[in-house]
Amino acid sequence: MKHFEYSEPASLDEAVALLRAGPAPASLIAGGTDLMVQMKEHVRQPAHVINIKKIPGMDDFAYDPRDGLLLGALVTTRQVETSPVTLRHYASLARAATDFASIQVRHRATVVGNVCRASPSADTLPALIADGAVLRIHGPSGRRRCAVEHFCTGPGRTVLAADEIVTHIEIPAPPPRTGKVYIKHGRRAQMELATVGVAVRLTLDVHGGVDDLAIVLAAVAPTPLRAVKAEAALRGKRPTAELLTQAALAASAEARPIGDVRGSAAYRREMVRVLTRRALEQALAEIEP
Repeated sequence: MKHFEYSEPASLDEAVALLRAGPAPASLIAGGTDLMVQMKEHVRQPAHVINIKKIPGMDDFAYDPRDGLLLGALVTTRQVETSPVTLRHYASLARAATDFASIQVRHRATVVGNVCRASPSADTLPALIADGAVLRIHGPSGRRRCAVEHFCTGPGRTVLAADEIVTHIEIPAPPPRTGKVYIKHGRRAQMELATVGVAVRLTLDVHGGVDDLAIVLAAVAPTPLRAVKAEAALRGKRPTAELLTQAALAASAEARPIGDVRGSAAYRREMVRVLTRRALEQALAEIEP
């Protein structure tokens, strides 16, 4: 492992100053489950490692029925997986966290870290996008916000500047009559990247029509993909079996998969169809009458 400088800032402004003034390239560390492995394998060789664990507020985990859920940058996937709040109100995110890596890794890996990794097959990204999550980002000019849906620009690439830090995730409170589902398909559920992932958030109006809907696909495009044509096939209509089939076909057509060791492009596209239909059915089944 290459020699590097190490810092433990006590505030966000101090951390940003270190990112700007310290030796480059610099890397932030929270859980470290990606960074340490990459450093040992010489994939990343930061000249400066900045530990954010001593910054106040970064471990925030708060829920308000009106404002929703707030997750700090130090909140682990294990916390999300086991919290009664996420299990009750954010079932797709809790499922994604459960499917993420081994239990040892889940005790250290953070949700924000998984988001910033920007992997096309990331488990938490589809559920967060479906839920309309927004990131709080702190930089030299203060704080800005960015929807998770617009955060990733390509595999491993984001809109984050080199001197900015994602501090929190804001997730809106779900409206009544909402079902949330995340389905991960792979050679095994855990300790394996998704071959295909599908997250669904579906809200019915009082008449049984689809009032709001989000369908997000993972591992079938350079970034998580919002299946907008599939959503349009259902929005404002009563979700019949025929319409669910149409939506699943539309999602399959929107997918832009590649073939690799985990599956061919044709196989991934077919699994998008199957899993989208299944996720929609499960989301409908979860909605209380």
